[in-house]
Amino acid sequence: MLVPRFIDDFLNKITMYKLVVYELISLLVAGVILGAFKLVPYDPQYLLYSTVIIFAIAWITNKVFAYCFDAPSNPESTYITALILALLIAPPISFGDLSYFTIAGWATVWAIASKYIFAYKQKHIFNPAAFGIAVTAIFLNASAVWWVGTLWMLPFVVIGGLLIARKIRRLDMILAFGAALVGTIILLSLGQDGTLHVIYESLLYSPAVFLATVMLTEPYTTPPTRFTRLWYAVLVGFLFAPEIHIGSFYFTPELALLAGNLFVYAVSPKLKLLLTLKERIPLANDTYEFVFSSPQGRKLKFTAGQYLEWTLPHEHADSRGIRRYFTIASAPKNADYRIGIKFYEPSSTFKKKMLAMQTGDPIIASQLAGDFTLPEDKKKKLVFIAGGIGVTPFRSMVEDLLEKGEKRDIVMIYSNRSVDDIAYADLFNAAAGELGIRIISVITEQTPEMLASGQYPKTVDQHLILSQIPDYEDRIFYISGPHGMITAFSMLLRQLGVSRFKIKKDFFPGFA
Repeated sequence: MLVPRFIDDFLNKITMYKLVVYELISLLVAGVILGAFKLVPYDPQYLLYSTVIIFAIAWITNKVFAYCFDAPSNPESTYITALILALLIAPPISFGDLSYFTIAGWATVWAIASKYIFAYKQKHIFNPAAFGIAVTAIFLNASAVWWVGTLWMLPFVVIGGLLIARKIRRLDMILAFGAALVGTIILLSLGQDGTLHVIYESLLYSPAVFLATVMLTEPYTTPPTRFTRLWYAVLVGFLFAPEIHIGSFYFTPELALLAGNLFVYAVSPKLKLLLTLKERIPLANDTYEFVFSSPQGRKLKFTAGQYLEWTLPHEHADSRGIRRYFTIASAPKNADYRIGIKFYEPSSTFKKKMLAMQTGDPIIASQLAGDFTLPEDKKKKLVFIAGGIGVTPFRSMVEDLLEKGEKRDIVMIYSNRSVDDIAYADLFNAAAGELGIRIISVITEQTPEMLASGQYPKTVDQHLILSQIPDYEDRIFYISGPHGMITAFSMLLRQLGVSRFKIKKDFFPGFA
């Protein structure tokens, strides 16, 4: 998806959760403005009033349940749930509208409660907002109007949705949802008049776009791999189609999403780990490896190269919040969980908290995901290209291969500013000796003596690829590192004629 450079830069600097919060706030602001011009049927003051009420109920409910369940409070998640509900529930017709308070209160309490009550090993099963709306409809016979799904709101929903899709690389999910929705309508309307009208109404006058871009892609209820994510999107798109029903029972948008959540629960890892810091090891300049263990002895089954979401609650968190995504740097059979982190100045409050952690301090790891893994075919020739601490998925893969004694044809290009920035040198040297992996270290800022010796290449360019990897066209390239580096190296490979299907890029939603 082509976007202006300044937008791409903005997306790379903001966390996914903050982006979603900003989009939801922007949608509410758009609703208030459109309401002032009578383009949406709600008074601006009541829209604002509704948002404040739902926020207050969500905040209080979350505090109560976090205390009762002795669980860490996640303010970002609470804010997002409250904002979504404010976009779905019709505002009151007056400040004393008791029916509104019943619906808003019931839906909000159940939405927040679902994160604690309907959870398995501290991982909630259902999309909270969808659950709150569904419970309200079932028990109070009062449905949300999903007022965000109106024609005048659609341009704002589309713009925000495309930004989210770009940030978290989930455009394929959104397209799969849309294809399933439209395809289902066409198949069930064969030989009937009005098919195009039904498609038109479903896309332009329903919350389809909002549900697909904001709620369907919500990380906590999304499968861990691309294949299962696409099936999840197809299932929800199918059930969202207006013609789908079981007898007299028709699926509402929230029920379609909740049914998809059950599918996700069935195919996803269900472990949420409470880990404690075992040790912190200096790796390179301003770079540390954090080693965590599980006091309960729980072990997460994962594939080398996958990542986790790490939650570290702390006071006065900055705009980047309390959650980050880090690749698991250890091999799957390793009893400990390792992550490598580069620290820059000024550091975020999250990283400051990480540096201040003492042995035994807790952190929460969840949301296992990622497709940046080795191919099943062991005969495939590979090239690893890493920049800085982006080497962590390769560390996991290489350690895994060493433990298995499994040899693969791998060339690894590892780029750093200086020799002192190289991490995990001992492990990679061992892999070179035992497995025959060829390591090419690139140092971008060299002294005159280093340049004269020619010990290290200075840049990763066409000459390096052509001279060091003459059979590059037969290989699959794995690239991991800062976003700008991944983009630049991908363009370099494409210019060399490497198929985009042979280029795998490391990505996780919180990368920034």
